[in-house]
Amino acid sequence: MSKGLVLVTGATGMVGRLVAKRLLESGYRVRALVRDPARSGPLDALDVELFTGDLAAPETLPPAFRDVRQVVHAAAHVGDWGPAEQYRAINVIALEHLINAAAREPNFQRWIQISSLGVYPGHDHFGSDESAEIDVQGLDGYTRTKAEAEILLRKHIQQEFPAVILRPGFIYGPGDRHVLPRILEKLRAGKMKLIGDGKKLLNNTYVGALVDAVLLALESDRAVGETINIRDERLVDRVEFVGTIADYLGCPRPKHVPLGVARIATAIVENFAKLTGRKTAPLLTRARMKFLTLNLEFSIAKAKNILGYEGAVDFQDGIKEALDFAARNDALIGRSPVVFAALARNFCMRSETVDHS
Repeated sequence: MSKGLVLVTGATGMVGRLVAKRLLESGYRVRALVRDPARSGPLDALDVELFTGDLAAPETLPPAFRDVRQVVHAAAHVGDWGPAEQYRAINVIALEHLINAAAREPNFQRWIQISSLGVYPGHDHFGSDESAEIDVQGLDGYTRTKAEAEILLRKHIQQEFPAVILRPGFIYGPGDRHVLPRILEKLRAGKMKLIGDGKKLLNNTYVGALVDAVLLALESDRAVGETINIRDERLVDRVEFVGTIADYLGCPRPKHVPLGVARIATAIVENFAKLTGRKTAPLLTRARMKFLTLNLEFSIAKAKNILGYEGAVDFQDGIKEALDFAARNDALIGRSPVVFAALARNFCMRSETVDHS
């Protein structure tokens, strides 16, 4: 017997697709909100209902909620560069339309919001929990508008809207089309550097663990109205994070750049990029410095207590799964993981030769 119909936004992304798959396996029916059905290839193997709608066109959204009981909102405008208004249109304004549409549906029971640990202020964290204030100023349009989205949703929660806010950290795993591919590219080219000693902790969050949390939040009455941090049980520092990827490729581990030098360079590079109206992010931004240098340890005691969350997959296992996926799907390197690693080593050696010439 079906547990009901769940609407998943962002269903073609790494998180959304795995959410849809796990929902089906758990006995739910799934409707995927997609902007372009021609680009829904990641969902081809799943028995989901596709619904065409655009978060930038609110009039297309209400029919997607017909007969929906739960919503997992994984869609967002992501990045660390560009006007906040571009992010706000999707991450805040569209969210308001989605919430209103859900609230009008008589069968609606629960909303799961995928937020981000990036909403916390941009300084070192050593066990910060959900009672800490979030930063509505943010270092970039993404984190700023994710914080604004939480504030909007909390207003609705106070009016009896049944929602759960999950805050994952840096999400990695099979299907990553953003962060890991960029790191692979820089390592192959010999352009990856670690800033400082690289010993501060990253808020790594395996995608499968986040999806575990989504399923738990859907079925836990105690979770309704709560905001909950999600991350791996074991956090890793940047040396282990980047070094593991370099070792997989057979590349030399990156060298270190002094933190003070990187901070000065970031200020110059970012300010110049803004003054010249650059459309794409420069190599260094304050948001990237946050990812590369700060201690990002957040408490998951609440997740364990309310959800029974474990985050049991270790980074070493999760990142290998992610890298194996990249090996199978990397058009430049080839489909075989063995060929991938061998050719990557060739790239690395060539890059190392160039660097030392």
